[in-house]
Amino acid sequence: MAVSEDRRYLKSHEWHKLEGEICTIGITQFAADELTDVTFVSLPSTGKELTAGKPFGEIESVKATSDLISGVSGVVTAVNTRLNDSPELVNNDPLGDGWMIKVKLTHPSEYEKLLSPTDYQAQLGSH
Repeated sequence: MAVSEDRRYLKSHEWHKLEGEICTIGITQFAADELTDVTFVSLPSTGKELTAGKPFGEIESVKATSDLISGVSGVVTAVNTRLNDSPELVNNDPLGDGWMIKVKLTHPSEYEKLLSPTDYQAQLGSH
């Protein structure tokens, strides 16, 4: 499975893409495939403060419910409200239209501590 080179990752399969001081977060193709059909996504409101390593929401599928983890600390600046009516966007385009939240970082150095594409690809290889 190809891993996007312009992002960083968590072992729990969330991707993080940094553009300026804003980090967009979603789940990887691997996670979307493992969950199968996503039926509901619970996301925080804009303005909520996130802490690195802590859950920011939940994702439900026909197979399981899982926490969504942020790898960075910051304030939520945008939420993908399209997922309220179309949670299947996570399955159809997890790296694009299926993004979940945008966060303004409070500790930018946390981004560099996330898994590199190479490290994440190695983790997938162990599955």
